[in-house]
Amino acid sequence: MSWGTELWDQYDNLSFHTQKGIDFLEKYGQFIRDRCQIEMEYAGKLRRLVKNHQPKKKEEEDYQYSPCRAFKLVMNEVNDLAGQHEVIAENLQTHIIREVNMLVKDFKEDRKKHLQDGARMMTSLSNQIATLERARKNYEKAFKEAERALDNYQRADADLALSRMDVEKQRTNMTIKSQQCEDAKNEYANQLQKTNDLQAQHYQHLMPDIFQHLQELDEKRIKNIKNFMTQSVDIERSVFPIINQCLDGIIRAADQINEKEDTQMVIERYKSGFIPPGDFQFEDLSALKSGDAQPMIINNAITSIRPEAITVRGTMSANKLKKRVGIFNIFSSNKNNLSPYGENKEDYSDLPPNQRKKKLQQRLEEISAKIQQETAARDGLMKMKGVYEQNPALGDPMSIEGQLNESGHKLDKLRQEQHKFQMYLEDAQDNGASIMNVSPSVPGRRLKSQPPRLINGAGQRNHRHSGGSGGEEESLSRSASDSSVSNPTTNNKQSAPGTPLPSHNSSHSPESGLGTSHTSLPDSDEPEPTDIDGNAQPEYYDADQLPALGMCRALYPFEATSEGSIPMYDGEELHIIELDQGDGWTRVRRQGDTEEGFVPTSYIECTLFNNS
Repeated sequence: MSWGTELWDQYDNLSFHTQKGIDFLEKYGQFIRDRCQIEMEYAGKLRRLVKNHQPKKKEEEDYQYSPCRAFKLVMNEVNDLAGQHEVIAENLQTHIIREVNMLVKDFKEDRKKHLQDGARMMTSLSNQIATLERARKNYEKAFKEAERALDNYQRADADLALSRMDVEKQRTNMTIKSQQCEDAKNEYANQLQKTNDLQAQHYQHLMPDIFQHLQELDEKRIKNIKNFMTQSVDIERSVFPIINQCLDGIIRAADQINEKEDTQMVIERYKSGFIPPGDFQFEDLSALKSGDAQPMIINNAITSIRPEAITVRGTMSANKLKKRVGIFNIFSSNKNNLSPYGENKEDYSDLPPNQRKKKLQQRLEEISAKIQQETAARDGLMKMKGVYEQNPALGDPMSIEGQLNESGHKLDKLRQEQHKFQMYLEDAQDNGASIMNVSPSVPGRRLKSQPPRLINGAGQRNHRHSGGSGGEEESLSRSASDSSVSNPTTNNKQSAPGTPLPSHNSSHSPESGLGTSHTSLPDSDEPEPTDIDGNAQPEYYDADQLPALGMCRALYPFEATSEGSIPMYDGEELHIIELDQGDGWTRVRRQGDTEEGFVPTSYIECTLFNNS
């Protein structure tokens, strides 16, 4: 099947057909483009849906229940689904729409070129046919004139009245016309031969080649449309595994919903610790005097308050209680009109027993976490200062004395606060048993928690431990002794600086000059470290004698903003002279140089030497 042989005379129709094919390819490209836009809009709406249904800050407490936790997981999976639809749109845009645009451009150019060649060949054939027609007409005209000249000569020759000159004139005219007719005949035969040759070449070779190119162009277009359709399906199928994972994640989130666990959580959240009220006592009014009946009725009305009104404090329904205001509240301050169920006291003594113990335990956990964080930061300061003392070229040890003092004050305050809340918790536990046995049916019957026995007990205990000296000096020396446990004087090795990474925006970094040792604390009289014979030990190490533990390569460029750290460029190889001690920093030295300092551990790739 060839357009050149089967459709040799359908030039115009083939031109129209190829144009329609290119228009259809453009239409398919627009379809893919619109689908990409729909996929992106769908992904954007999914992300907006997830964002709009994220829990508000006031709803975070309710998201401890399993359906709410599962719903958060479902929203995360839906957000991932949105990402997969974005991947589909991006891949369609990259692999299909771009190819379609390039093919449309190429097809238009090739079609135009082939049609121009075909038009030029058809014009050439038409011109040749026109030349043949002119030669035929000239031959026909010359033939008629030659016959007319011959007829005139024959009549003149037969006419005896004419002179010989007239007869000779007609004979000469006949000869000229006959020669012209012969020339026109030869020209006509020559043009006929040329036209037949050109026409045969045109319909047997030239135009079939043009039609063959157009046929190949159209077949290529059809094949590419088929490939684009298949490729679009492959692009969508490629994200099916991740979409299935998202759907499986939704199933797993639903499986985590546990109604029994939620029931227990509701009990723990709202349980007051009181026992149900007892029976109302019968009041025999006949045994009373008529004068005493009215006070008894008033007292009975007071004691008939609903029990749940007493235990509602500290529960979710307490948030819905309205403030009681007088009729003239416009002249009073909002502070004076606050409900007694408003803000909790510091010791949470206005909450039911169970709720109070729960709040106190949460508060103690928060304080303990802060103490651990501050202790780790102080240990980092101690280590950094020790490094500065052993190698002053890295920094001035006295530059972080203020930070050490501030850290000591923070630790003192946190420990005092921890002790205070421990006393609150002990008090709540001591009073818990007696409160559990009190019926809340009558207002005022519930025992109010007593204030802690030692509100300032932390300060008093510190005073006893310090032997009457200031709490600040005692806490500093105690923190120093605690930190020196990780740096025993019998080890001839200095730990790496205990500083967090710069990305944490902490002031405890090599740039800020952290680090200290217990031998240089404020008001510290501890002797220098000695060995078992009582001789003073030398410094932990000398900078020129630190052996290389391995090699490291910089994964990212790092700029040192101040003393203690050194800059490095991407791909630079350095010697490791001290490993990361858990603070996020590694001590390195440049190759062939004595410059050394600290760099972030997450910025380098380490390879340690095999010492075995």
